[in-house]
Parts: sequence; structure tokens; C-alpha cells
Amino acid sequence: MSTCGVCGTTTAPWRMDSRNTVDRCPACGTVARDLDRAPAGARSTADGGDPGLDRWRLAATYRRLRGLVPAGGRVFEIGFGSGALLRRFLDDGVRVAGTDPGMLGTDIDPAVSSAGDLSDRPVGTGTWPGGNDLVVGVHVVEHVTDLCGFARACHDLLRPGGHLVLVTPAADGAALKGYRARWWMWEDPTHLRLLTTRSARRLLSDAGLVDVHVRRLLLDSLAADAASCARAVGWRRLPAGGVLSRAPVRLLVALTAPAVLVARLVVPSTRPVIEISARRPAAAG
Repeated sequence: MSTCGVCGTTTAPWRMDSRNTVDRCPACGTVARDLDRAPAGARSTADGGDPGLDRWRLAATYRRLRGLVPAGGRVFEIGFGSGALLRRFLDDGVRVAGTDPGMLGTDIDPAVSSAGDLSDRPVGTGTWPGGNDLVVGVHVVEHVTDLCGFARACHDLLRPGGHLVLVTPAADGAALKGYRARWWMWEDPTHLRLLTTRSARRLLSDAGLVDVHVRRLLLDSLAADAASCARAVGWRRLPAGGVLSRAPVRLLVALTAPAVLVARLVVPSTRPVIEISARRPAAAG
């Protein structure tokens, strides 16, 4: 047993199947994964994502965030990858900064690399400049083991009144309950922590942030259901590059996307990803 990284409650083992067990908090629902106890058919390397699907995610994310940054403002992205999101802000005249430990070894957009204040140090280590109008982390939280330290670091990166937006897989959706160890989100070996709606609110509120809102995203990770089904069928023969490296699985994703969207519209709990937004309190006076 261990203690929950969000609320400190003693966790309980949740047996997903005969070979995979994770720790789940009975109070807030946060899930912690140890790869030795829950390998869950993980790849040997982290998942770099699908370029085509990621373009849709990028466009949708940018549209949601652009209004949070004033003209000439500053955006800080945690896990900026290739810098594609920062490039959109840069083209709008926004100052950009960010950090990415370089886990995926992705080439960075030259304009972002030249104009941005970039680092490869993990958030929470050393001293970071604050004053950002927006701090964003898209599919980052699930890789973090020190959740409370991460949340406090996000708070400190913001200016008073600045906004934090995080996008991450949810531990309280229908997908994890239904697919269990076959869930596609387990394919990435660096997916170690999953928040719930309740634990996300608790985590950011305890870090001093206010106006915490959590919503389930309709369009994020549209490939998750088809990929999870493929993992269930081919559990013993998972390719080294992950199930989405197979052309038949990508075709299945395309064919089932309309049905997946309808299901998500009718039953929001089938949406596997949540967006968490919050604000640093404005300065007194």
C-alpha cells in the first residue's frame, strides 16, 4: 500500500486483471501505476502520438486557449514537444516559453527555438521565472509522479490572475472501467498517474489556485476506443510500435470515429480525457 499523491489517503490495490494491478485512492480516485505491477502491454518507449490526429488536437486546443492571453502576453508550455502550439502563439505576437525534458527527442520548430525562452529542466526543479498569462500542459500530468509539487510549480509560474490549463486522461471515465488493462492509455510506459474530476479539483485548489473547472473533451483521443479494442484482441501480439502502427487499426479508427462521437455526445463519461482549468488569484488591492 502507499499514500495518494493528491490527498494523502492510503491507497488500495485495484486488480485490472490477473497480471496488472494499480493503486487507487478510495477518497479521490487518483490512480498510481507501477510498471512492475502493471505493465499492461506497454511499449518499450514513450508514445509520440499520431501526427494527423495531433494536428486536430492542436487546432482545437489553440482555439480554446487564445482568448486567455492578452496582446503581447506570455505563454509557458510544459512539455512543448516540437513547439507546434507555441508557434501559433508566437505568430500572434505572444512571447513564448516552456520546458520539455526532451523525452521524445522531437525536433523543435526553428522559430520557437530562436524566439522562445526554452529549457529542458523539469518543472519544480530550481527557480523558474513567473509572470505568465497562461501555463498549459497537454497530456503531461499523467507522466508526473510528484503531483502536488507539479501543481505548486504551475501556480508559481503564473502572474496573479493568470490561467492554468491542463489536458490529461481521466481515471473516472467509462474507458478505464471498461477496458481495464487493455486501455490504450496504458500503452505509454510513462503514463504513471491518472486524475479524476474530484482529485483534479483538490490538487489545484490545494496549490492555491481558484476557479477550478473540469470538463470532459469531446474530440480528444478519438483513436482511444478502436486502439483499446485492438489491444484486447491482439493482447499477445502487440507490435513494438504500438497498435496504431498497424494500418488495419488506423482504418478501424477512421471507420468507427462517427460512432465514437455519437457515443461521447450521448454519454459524456465515455470521453477519456479531461481539461482542467484554474486561475491564480489576483493580487490584493
